[in-house]
Amino acid sequence: MNDATENMDTSSRPRPLADSSPSAVVAGFVAALTGYTSSLVLMFQAGQAAGLSAAQISSWLWALSIGMAVCTIALSLRYRTPIVVAWSTPGAALLITSLPGVSYPEAVGAFVVCAVLLSLLGLSGAFERVMRYLPGSLAAALLAGILFRIGSEIFVAAQTSTVLVLAMFFSFLISKRLVPRYAVMVALVVGGVLAGAQGMLDFSHFKLEVAVPVWTTPSFSLSAAISIGIPLFVVAMASQNIPGLAVLRADGYQVPPSPLIASTGLASLLLAPFGSHGINLAAISAAICTGAEAHEDKRKRYTAALWCGLFYGIAGIFAATLAALFAALPSALILSIAALALLGSIGNGLAQAMQVPAERDAALITFMITASGMTLLGIGSAFWGLVGGAVTLLILNWRKGP
Repeated sequence: MNDATENMDTSSRPRPLADSSPSAVVAGFVAALTGYTSSLVLMFQAGQAAGLSAAQISSWLWALSIGMAVCTIALSLRYRTPIVVAWSTPGAALLITSLPGVSYPEAVGAFVVCAVLLSLLGLSGAFERVMRYLPGSLAAALLAGILFRIGSEIFVAAQTSTVLVLAMFFSFLISKRLVPRYAVMVALVVGGVLAGAQGMLDFSHFKLEVAVPVWTTPSFSLSAAISIGIPLFVVAMASQNIPGLAVLRADGYQVPPSPLIASTGLASLLLAPFGSHGINLAAISAAICTGAEAHEDKRKRYTAALWCGLFYGIAGIFAATLAALFAALPSALILSIAALALLGSIGNGLAQAMQVPAERDAALITFMITASGMTLLGIGSAFWGLVGGAVTLLILNWRKGP
């Protein structure tokens, strides 16, 4: 029996505390911290772009964090595997540009549409078959185009807050060389210290408080479903679930994919009225928990994911405090840290998009349309990017020989 099979053996009851270790606790904490420090700013920025109140942003973070905590702990215990769940970071980036002009109830309706699609895909067992119809180059180009618009904001912020932005930029580069896992965290700390020294922090509204869920009744519109719901579904599958499964399989954990997709989809559906735009399989955070640093015994690394889920839960309970904390930060700091956190994803997306020569033009069209931020017929650029890329691919490669 190989390691993967042994890991899937659920005949014996798990012993989380006995199986755990200090390295597993640290790995779980680092995984949770990495997820929050690299993309929490995107959530806050998306909430601001949508004109949400502090209570609604707090509820949004609560719904995501609690969903991540429950799914991470439940799935890791069920399969005795370090399965880490995270919110959709590219989805949050998409919402920054897609939410303005859309009412919040309609946005929640689009979240429901995305969650239903994910749930049906998982429950039907059609996950891997469906993804074969979307060329990997177009999916990568779509992701890169969405993130590019956010990443380029750092250069705009440098015009007005030059010292702050440059300090964060160079601290990120130096940390990327010396301690790459903590590069984003170091840049955030440097930016926070410098912003404080310049009197740019406002903690007048900051206080420790427990998050209170805020219900929003979904309202469904075709334009919101097409411009938000479907792109959210595509980026969740292409940039979260596929890489998340790849991380698990690369480390020898052969977990059936459909139940994972169904579980996260149903959790997203239940939490959508509270603001959750979707929770999916994690890749970067998962890699921290599946590696040898998490636990020397591969069969016990699931405990690292359990600790990660516990830290998710604590963060969710105090989501209002997290929202208030980021409200105290200057916009230049938020824009800069978001851009730095997305550099790797943008680069990887572009590299994957251009790998196949026959699909390169179509991928470039997808990227350019998506990055343009155009709106046509009330539908955002992410959808039109996919349409433009698909049409280009069809015209250039129709019945063309290998």
